[in-house]
Amino acid sequence: MASIVDASNLAVRLRPCLAILEHDLGSLCQSKLIRIWLATTAVLTLIVTMGNWVQLADGPLIAVLLFPYLVFPWFFVAIILGVTPVSGARAETLADGILSRPVTRHGYLLATWAARVVTVLGVYLAVIVPAIAVVTLASRPVPQDTVTFYGVVSSLWMVGLVLTFIVSLGFFAGTLLRKPLLAVALLVFVWYPVNLILNAFSLEAFSPISLNRAIPTQLRSALFTKDDGPNAKVGKTEVDAFADLMTSFGKAFSTTGPAMRKDGFFNAGASRDFSLIRVTLGYGLPTLTLLALSVWRFYRRDL
Repeated sequence: MASIVDASNLAVRLRPCLAILEHDLGSLCQSKLIRIWLATTAVLTLIVTMGNWVQLADGPLIAVLLFPYLVFPWFFVAIILGVTPVSGARAETLADGILSRPVTRHGYLLATWAARVVTVLGVYLAVIVPAIAVVTLASRPVPQDTVTFYGVVSSLWMVGLVLTFIVSLGFFAGTLLRKPLLAVALLVFVWYPVNLILNAFSLEAFSPISLNRAIPTQLRSALFTKDDGPNAKVGKTEVDAFADLMTSFGKAFSTTGPAMRKDGFFNAGASRDFSLIRVTLGYGLPTLTLLALSVWRFYRRDL
């Protein structure tokens, strides 16, 4: 009997949070930003896939398709979605809802954060999963690549975790600064230099650039086996390597331009000691920390 009563009380407490979650998801699905992002990322994925259809093997091609979600340009969309619910005009309208209704501050924060994470991951998976299926299942005039189902699932998991971290980073910046434009500008000008520095040490557990370089190796890995691939040396500086990737990504829009070289960005970034657990902890723990700091900061804010 006690368990039934406790479950009933829990359902009553969660009802306002679920209502906020449902309302935010509906608003996000109807927003122009999400619709434009969905259409743009679908078109970009199609163009990049067709531009490299006869040039790149499965592993490097999938890594190129994941590049916009890890590094540029969809980083901006995730940041904007994370910042908006707790800053600007939106923050000024929270007082009535929190003070006059049975909605706690942490309930509002967790519901809006979850809505944005679900939206970002939904758009990402809706586009990238069909693209990966086409790349891996189609017969293409390129050397056969040993991409595994476990490698694809684990790579999708890691990119989704990075997107969740970026949304949480924007969420914390929004609660800290309150001004959305200032928060977005600060994150852009701080995150990319820090990302390049972390990439210089090949820390895929902390740098999305390094993670993107290691994805082809992870795509070829199998469950319960350790793939000790060659640890190739990087002949150029990390900034030059990043510039090469940006140039190669731009050339993907042209079917006549040269594709990314096999011995280029991705092979140079193959990590011999790549660990899915380390990457999960490297992005998962900071995500939880940022969410906890956001709740703490929001509790101290005057509404």
